[in-house]
Amino acid sequence: MDNDSENLTGMSGLFLSQPSSKDVPLQPAPAISWKQQAQRLHKEAHLFYFVFKHPRTRWYTKCVAACSAGYLLSPVQLIPSFIPLIGFLDDFLILFLGAKAIRKLTPPDVLVECRELADAAETRRKEEIRSRATMITSVVIATVWIGGAIIASALLLAYFRH
Repeated sequence: MDNDSENLTGMSGLFLSQPSSKDVPLQPAPAISWKQQAQRLHKEAHLFYFVFKHPRTRWYTKCVAACSAGYLLSPVQLIPSFIPLIGFLDDFLILFLGAKAIRKLTPPDVLVECRELADAAETRRKEEIRSRATMITSVVIATVWIGGAIIASALLLAYFRH
């Protein structure tokens, strides 16, 4: 009998000595940078654009997409966007609910096809951005704008001095 009680005590010690959930350190979730979030949002916008243009998308899904985009671009809103923080919360809510509804209403095969199109569009866009001609054009345009601003400032200064 003593042998059995010793075995039970040894076994209970094994179970009690294992770390509990309180002893295991929690790993923090990896933080997503603003740039990554903006790229993800841009990709989702492409996805919804392709869903809207797809011939097998139902009419009411297209209506949800058009109404969501229309509300965001409309000058008449429930809470005007120029009100700090609260003005953008209603826009975010409409965008979030519209995106959820579009995902729910779109057939899965159409969603997969449109996601592939959005991936291809993002790859093409990245290639275009990296092209040398685009970079040179951007520098030239920025130089012209800065030069124009300096000339306009000098002309305004000369006008007000006289």
